[in-house]
Amino acid sequence: MGFMRKLRVSAERNNSLLCIGLDPDHDRLPAGVTMAQFNRAIIDATSDVVCAYKPNLAFYEVDGADGLRALEQTLAAIPEDIPVIGDAKRGDIGNTARQYAKALFESFNFDAATVNPYLGLDSVEPFIAYPDKCTFLLCRTSNPGAKDFQDLMIRGQPLYEHVAFKALEWNIHGNIGLVAGATYPQDLARIRQLCPAMPLLVPGVGTQGGDVRAVVRLSADASGMNAIINISRAVLYASAGADFAEAARNAALRLRDEINKHRPVG
Repeated sequence: MGFMRKLRVSAERNNSLLCIGLDPDHDRLPAGVTMAQFNRAIIDATSDVVCAYKPNLAFYEVDGADGLRALEQTLAAIPEDIPVIGDAKRGDIGNTARQYAKALFESFNFDAATVNPYLGLDSVEPFIAYPDKCTFLLCRTSNPGAKDFQDLMIRGQPLYEHVAFKALEWNIHGNIGLVAGATYPQDLARIRQLCPAMPLLVPGVGTQGGDVRAVVRLSADASGMNAIINISRAVLYASAGADFAEAARNAALRLRDEINKHRPVG
């Protein structure tokens, strides 16, 4: 099953646009709990509440081979019918990009990956060549420094809009999405206007301060779908104690239900 279909089935089954970022920080893990154990407990507690999971590879690569083993154990714990987005933000020349794409989509078998489009089409083509996988291009990111480049005006339009137009042009297989941060709601609305049917991966709700009501209304498509609202720390670290998994489930349920209150009715 391709990513787009898998996402829709998961979102409908769990009535959810919530994606949990599996980003285990050693400094915040409960005492005596490994990364893999922590992630498995979070997954077991929330797999009926989410539309997707999104491991950020930095939190695993920092531990070298041990971290990659923890990532493999984490991926094995996720039910097969829930899509998994490898948040790697890769971007390099074509020959190297082919190896990155093969690593993410074949070795780790992610259903989707985040890709930096700054190097242009030849750096993106190896990813979109996998028609059943989804490539989320960084368009308008949620960090404060995003404006340093993404707001630059080029031929009368900000750079992030040019990325959105290129995404539409390159989307020959219907397997491109965009990363659009919750912390810039006006820009998020513009991206949805430009790309009405494209899936949007939306970070920045929760700890980064994005407003749930605005984000849902601006990012979901006309049918109330195609928004993947990622939240990591607000769920993962809802408790620092032995009840961390139960607390994560309660936080995920609250967020899922809050998101659903504001979804358009298709």
